[in-house]
Amino acid sequence: MIRTLGVCYYPEHWPEAWWPEDARRMAAIGLRWVRIGEFAWSRMEPEPGRYDWDWLDRAIATLQDAGLRVILGTPTATPPRWMLDRHPDMLAVDAEGRPRGFGSRRHYDFSHRGYRAECARIVTALAERYGRRVQAWQTDNEYACHDTVLSYSPSALSAFREWLARRYQSPQALNRAWGNVFWSMEYASFDEVGLPNLTVTEANPAHWMDFRRFASEEVAAFNRLQTEIIRRHSDAPIAHNFMGRVTDFDHWAVGADLDIAAWDSYPIGFLSDRLEASPEHRRRFLRQGDPDFQAFHHDLYRGVGRGRWWVMEQQPGPVNWAPWNPDPLPGMARLWAWEAFAHGAEAVCYFRWRQAPFAQEQMHAGLLRPDSAPAPAHDEAAQLARELAAMPEAGTGPSPVALIFDYESAWAWGIQPQGRDFDYFRLVFAWYRSLRRLGLNIDILPPDRGDLSAYPLVLAPGVATLSPALLEGLSRHRGIALLGPRTHAKTASFAIPVPLPPALPGLDIRVARVESLPPDIAVALPAGGELRHWREKLEGTAEVVECCGEGWPVLVRSGGLHYLGGWPDEAALDRMIGSLCQQAGIETHPLPEGLRRRDTATHRFWFNYNPVPVDWNGAAIPPAGVRWEPLS
Repeated sequence: MIRTLGVCYYPEHWPEAWWPEDARRMAAIGLRWVRIGEFAWSRMEPEPGRYDWDWLDRAIATLQDAGLRVILGTPTATPPRWMLDRHPDMLAVDAEGRPRGFGSRRHYDFSHRGYRAECARIVTALAERYGRRVQAWQTDNEYACHDTVLSYSPSALSAFREWLARRYQSPQALNRAWGNVFWSMEYASFDEVGLPNLTVTEANPAHWMDFRRFASEEVAAFNRLQTEIIRRHSDAPIAHNFMGRVTDFDHWAVGADLDIAAWDSYPIGFLSDRLEASPEHRRRFLRQGDPDFQAFHHDLYRGVGRGRWWVMEQQPGPVNWAPWNPDPLPGMARLWAWEAFAHGAEAVCYFRWRQAPFAQEQMHAGLLRPDSAPAPAHDEAAQLARELAAMPEAGTGPSPVALIFDYESAWAWGIQPQGRDFDYFRLVFAWYRSLRRLGLNIDILPPDRGDLSAYPLVLAPGVATLSPALLEGLSRHRGIALLGPRTHAKTASFAIPVPLPPALPGLDIRVARVESLPPDIAVALPAGGELRHWREKLEGTAEVVECCGEGWPVLVRSGGLHYLGGWPDEAALDRMIGSLCQQAGIETHPLPEGLRRRDTATHRFWFNYNPVPVDWNGAAIPPAGVRWEPLS
């Protein structure tokens, strides 16, 4: 695998006379990829049916003449203003029944068939013209960004009713599946079914769950429409740029239609905007970002991309959209990219080349300032390019641990959390953090994975409904597995199953009761640490490994299969997972705060996320420092 760097560029934003010098400077610092076009529909098609390709032809030629490879984005995230005159009802509608407006981006409804036809038309025109002239494609931009997956429009209602009719075949079957006898919610026709918003109190959770499934499938179908068109005209790989901590749709399903899974990495923005953390944690990592958040998504999208993944947008400096937007510590633009490469990225593209002096993102830094002088990340990218040129090719290293991640579980526990702070991503990320603190490589797997034989340790926290494939895989697994809490706690129709959860093969245990705990309440564990957020009271004959102070089992097992009936804090989780690693024969390396390790096929990397040096193995790693050594 050859590691390469790139950048996002918007030739339509700059005088054409600047393009050749921009391209020359990009190539001079070692950039190889340039992403263009994903927001340029109004320039590609100024009026309905009248295309203007000349400027794009010249932009692509200018970049390629400088030795750069082009990623062409389909412009469907930003339909032009005239599109609303053709399709006034194409705007998504929010949960309060208000249409979203024109004037920014992502102002479309995935379910609007007229807009889909317009997208097919522009993507076909692009693919016919550039299918043999560009080196990669990107579909749309950041599906789900700005809460745009769920729409409560007439288009969504009509498509949802059709989806239900295909799924259930009769309203009587739907009534049985949803339990609509409760509160007299029974339907005589699919045409009577509404959307689950604007109800007096909470809507039926089964109704919500099917609406989430439907909405996710609409995103996948929208993406598939584009990939199928592009592949008819191009052999170049197709990517989409996912976003951090977005669970609104099933990324595994969308990834199945892509050649490359990409994601947009904004470590400092995410620490401020998308992560639960103590004030002390936020202060310590203010200018570096969380030490584990980026790595989690690197591993996730390596899985979604079946081994092929990129960072399509890498933060180079302060962003514009978080509650607070600090300047990165010197060296972080280099560290973030090196960490992505150590996790197997083929390319890391910085967003963006030049900071825009106008419109919504003018406060978002680039590799260049608005006056075209180099910003700090410019020289860090150049340094990184030189280091990449000297580093032998290397693939990802083996992972002894598999972690299951399931988007439907995120929807399930969002619909019925039972405790205000029970969040599926937060739960899985806590387990991932523990593995990272132990210095381990991790593979993130989909919830329908059947073959687990490569992993001495498998973790599956909070999977609401275990798939038949995963159940079969767990029954055949000869290593150590840890499941819970809330594992297999719902049927596919969002009911409590009988026999009671978790109903795992060979493990005689039942969840008799559950309780959610306020933030200031904890359940002590005599072995160390506490349970927070969630606790289950377990019954059964499975071997008890650990109890809480009140005597209720917390961790039980049968052979290698373990179930955890609660949400441990960091101390307890590290202790439990460390013990399981020891049982599985996995060597661990507990790390100091903010220092992280990653093994590739040939090298061991160390990343210091701290604002101060860290001494490790007899060497001092500076703040924002990266160190590597060959593996023997």
